[in-house]
Amino acid sequence: EANPWLKEQKVVAKPDQLIKRRGKAGLIAVNKTFSEAKDWVMERMCKEQKVETVTGQLTHFLIEPMVAHKQEEEFYICLHSLRYYDEILFYHEGGVDVGDVDAKAERMQLSTGEMPTLATVTAKLLGKVPDAKKENLASFVVSMYQFYKDLHFAYLEINPLVMLEDNTVVPLDMAAKLDETASFLCAQRWGEVDWPPPFGRAAYPEEALIREMDGKTGASLKLTILNDRGRVWTMVAGGGASVVYADTVADYGWGHELANYGEYSGAPSTEETFVYAKTLLSLMMKYKHPEGKFLIIGGGIANFTDVAATFTGLIQALQHYASDIKEHKIQIWIRRAGPNYVEGLRKVKAASDKLGLGLKVYGPETHITAVIPMALGLMQALPEPDLSAACGPPVRKLIPNAGSKPSTQKPAPPATKHTIVTATPETTSIVYGMQNRAVQGMLDFDYMCKRKKPSVEAMIFPFSGNHYVKFYWGTEEILMPVYTTTKEAVQKHPNVSVFINFASFRSVYETSMEAMNYPSIKTLGIIAEGVPEQ
Repeated sequence: EANPWLKEQKVVAKPDQLIKRRGKAGLIAVNKTFSEAKDWVMERMCKEQKVETVTGQLTHFLIEPMVAHKQEEEFYICLHSLRYYDEILFYHEGGVDVGDVDAKAERMQLSTGEMPTLATVTAKLLGKVPDAKKENLASFVVSMYQFYKDLHFAYLEINPLVMLEDNTVVPLDMAAKLDETASFLCAQRWGEVDWPPPFGRAAYPEEALIREMDGKTGASLKLTILNDRGRVWTMVAGGGASVVYADTVADYGWGHELANYGEYSGAPSTEETFVYAKTLLSLMMKYKHPEGKFLIIGGGIANFTDVAATFTGLIQALQHYASDIKEHKIQIWIRRAGPNYVEGLRKVKAASDKLGLGLKVYGPETHITAVIPMALGLMQALPEPDLSAACGPPVRKLIPNAGSKPSTQKPAPPATKHTIVTATPETTSIVYGMQNRAVQGMLDFDYMCKRKKPSVEAMIFPFSGNHYVKFYWGTEEILMPVYTTTKEAVQKHPNVSVFINFASFRSVYETSMEAMNYPSIKTLGIIAEGVPEQ
């Protein structure tokens, strides 16, 4: 009753589950009555369907009005964002058999901040379009690009785009990607948006749990289930390290057994690490494998994360699942380094010995990904480091080198006051944001490197008046000025050439653009994650 058109005209039915090329897969019902469309949908509802190489269950369909048109009225258009520019692809034919548009479409590149005009769109994209349609179609393309930018799309493809005889434009099928990080800017204009998993991969409640935790903490917690029956599971600290570990598993030929992808970083608390580890272990227990499974806990050398604190949470999870870990024949291999890592490795090794879990534990003396081939049985396990020393890093005998080649690395350029690539002992910075812990860490590093003066000259914090903050330079106390504006900080410290921006993703754009207005600032470091691309 709310949609009377369903019974008044012919309709089209198709799955609505992030499936491209539905027409070629036979997943579009065209020119049907509502009753026929409903029967077509019910025949396929909750059934397994293979689309190209992916098999999944069809659970969501849409029914829309049938738009009668001729083949020559179909066009193809795609907008997508690349690193340094946006690109519009247009082809004068559209539909199921459009073919390889990457090879034959007309292209128009737009650099950052550039907007297309009717004249440029007509000249570069619409050369093969009938003259009678060019003006309206060019207007549509310009408006669609503005829409694409305003609502922070990252990709938008319409195929076919139909222009009827009266020059009415109707998009018949569309695939799009939104930049989720722009939610704080566009949430009201987007309305309620679901972020469904790709076709063929079910949404897991465990993923939702970690996503909810991630939204409530300053740490970064991510989890994606790739294959819940896989044998190789990872718990990796750091976004970069998580990519390296996943790539390494695949490089060794175990990509088909890689069960998950994710990270925990940004100094998560003991409780957050416990929940994250417990969630991973619970997923590992869902299905038994006769040959057992592997949990690889890895990461680089942490900057700020207290390894001992996070490993306390890990130990709690291991205690919770100790009997299940042994029952499921799960081997656990650890490689970690960073603040308090020796204490962390000692604690987890002691817990392993007490629980009888047989963990293998390594520190920075072992290559970051060496635990992967050792865990998978592809190389002989290296001896674990001696963690019994009262202090200092564990020492392991180096592997003898069969020979070395002369270095081909170019020598460093001669010292200058400042270049973008090289910092000298005189290079100094301004830090935006009250990141006292980070600044103290920088000063400690400066002091150990025997710099004559701190690398941070001042801080900026717009939410309080000008004041001073106490830091330590070695054993001495020093006072660092804090300003409320970038302008004042740069004026008072004209020799500063580096701007380190700790502003949040909401304000980092404005503060970074302001910093680049000052000629003395040569290098800008942005710490924020989740900054919208547009």
